Amino acid sequence: KDLSKALFRSAGVSTADWRMAPVDPDEAIETLGLPLIVKPSKQGSTVGLTLVREAAALPAAIALAFQHDDEVMLERFVPGREFTVGILGDVALPVGEIISQNELYDYEAKYTPGMAREVFPADLSAAATAEVQAQARRAFRALKLRGYARIDFRMTADGTFYCLEANTNPGLTELSLIPQAAAAAGIPFPELCERIAVMAAPRSTEQS
Repeated sequence: KDLSKALFRSAGVSTADWRMAPVDPDEAIETLGLPLIVKPSKQGSTVGLTLVREAAALPAAIALAFQHDDEVMLERFVPGREFTVGILGDVALPVGEIISQNELYDYEAKYTPGMAREVFPADLSAAATAEVQAQARRAFRALKLRGYARIDFRMTADGTFYCLEANTNPGLTELSLIPQAAAAAGIPFPELCERIAVMAAPRSTEQS
């Protein structure tokens, strides 16, 4: 996540300010504010993630994250609506909004039936849709990804999008987010799987 965020910024993709542990707690809070997010840098599914609201809770949150990874990130918390953009090949799929029963789209919300609702296509203006899709494509290219991926964002009240992360191996059940986005684009699940398989095939090279 640390390297990804640096590459996002270099590609013109907005992402929240961050610091990597070890870091002085007072300096981190002064720079990032409260609340802030503490999470393992190389984990997924929000495992080991904490939303820290008070300075006294920061050391324990960092210790928890270190139980899951040898690198820990502290990140400015971005309040607002959560969106996801699937990329298939070089095409951005319809934007989806994730509406969680919890404040964060955390492990419980992701894997407990009824704890989150996904809306495809998201209720966004055409301009906002184009903006977040363009940022998703830039993020995809910045990380030199191939095939398919899912890029997650939060949008603040003033309409600014911040990239949270790229999911390079997103879920692929019929109820997962990428298949829902594909369905909104008129791509049935079997066709989606076939397209991904074809893109994953080794590329032939012409002999000179």
